[in-house]
Amino acid sequence: MSTTCLLMVAGERSGDVYGAELAKALRARWGSLEIFGCGGEAMRRAGVETVVDAHQVSMVGIAEVLSGLPRAYRAFQHLLDEVDGRRPQLAILIDFPDFNLRLAKRLKRRGIPVIYFVSPQVWAWRRGRLKQLKGNIQKMLCIFDFEETIYRAAGIPVEYVGHPLVDLVRPHQTREEFFAQADLDPKTPTVALLPGSRRQEVAYNLPPMLDAATRLSLSRQIQFVVAIAPTLDPRWLESTLLECYVGRATVRTVTQVTYDALQHSDVAVVASGTATVEAALCERPMVVVYRVSPLSWAIGKFLVEVPFYSMVNLLAGRRVVPELIQSDFSASNLAAQVEYLLDHLEARDAMVESLRALKSRLGPGGAIRRAAEAVIGALQASGATLAAP
Repeated sequence: MSTTCLLMVAGERSGDVYGAELAKALRARWGSLEIFGCGGEAMRRAGVETVVDAHQVSMVGIAEVLSGLPRAYRAFQHLLDEVDGRRPQLAILIDFPDFNLRLAKRLKRRGIPVIYFVSPQVWAWRRGRLKQLKGNIQKMLCIFDFEETIYRAAGIPVEYVGHPLVDLVRPHQTREEFFAQADLDPKTPTVALLPGSRRQEVAYNLPPMLDAATRLSLSRQIQFVVAIAPTLDPRWLESTLLECYVGRATVRTVTQVTYDALQHSDVAVVASGTATVEAALCERPMVVVYRVSPLSWAIGKFLVEVPFYSMVNLLAGRRVVPELIQSDFSASNLAAQVEYLLDHLEARDAMVESLRALKSRLGPGGAIRRAAEAVIGALQASGATLAAP
């Protein structure tokens, strides 16, 4: 029996999770399947051979990318060497456009068809990427409904599969179990802090979060729980917390239970990105924050063409959740926003209703299954032989 070989590339936490789920769904349909590429721990657990680790290529910001370019270039060349040696029948590129769009071009030259899963945010900035995508990919699998129209208009084969998080965001602990594990008082108002999934993000976002925690704790009974992303070393984050936090508020850290932290907190402070969608699916009132280097901000603010930064507000087309971005993201501003939500039940209830209404925009579930079916269809069209699992 011949083995079908696939390349799968993800460079960020969310892409790693989606890639892992997609790999498992594809393996359930094949009798013999080899998947290699770039990813993280989730993809490795799903049986993907990560010849390049996502940490080697993951970067945030614009100015910050410069220092990581040599490392990313070496990883890129190593990946291409593996491609030339293994000759995969198909490539699945997941989000991560700065890396994956360049890779798609090289794969096209080698005659390897590309399925792109999770659209670059061409509706927010760098719309010229549509031309690159049209010339180098076989099909786009998008996770937001409005993206399908954009790709059809550009003449790019596209399928809207829905958002994978609809099926993946599932808390597993009861309220009592979570508070016992976190060593917190279930009767005390609790704020979940999600500072990001990469070290650079945490370095910019965590200090003002902790400063706000100090300010809030001076005038009220309150406690905080920092949900550590799976991509971060808990020991590193714990040491970072000790270095930058001098207040007296109760602050705990938890790992592997982010959805439980969101589910059982009263309010969340969330770094802009995929985590805002996770918080929305947990129907958790939130304040969205984000900060990058001054140089990255100076460059990026002229490139972004959307009225909001968080996906929650973009999907709603209005300000559902407050956003504190760059200079607006100060400890005093954050403390004021959190305090308002804690003190105004009607504001929290209104936000929850708006978040609940947004869920329908993320699809009915089954996104990974539909993505797997699209990959199978592309392989069948190319003449690949599939064996029964």
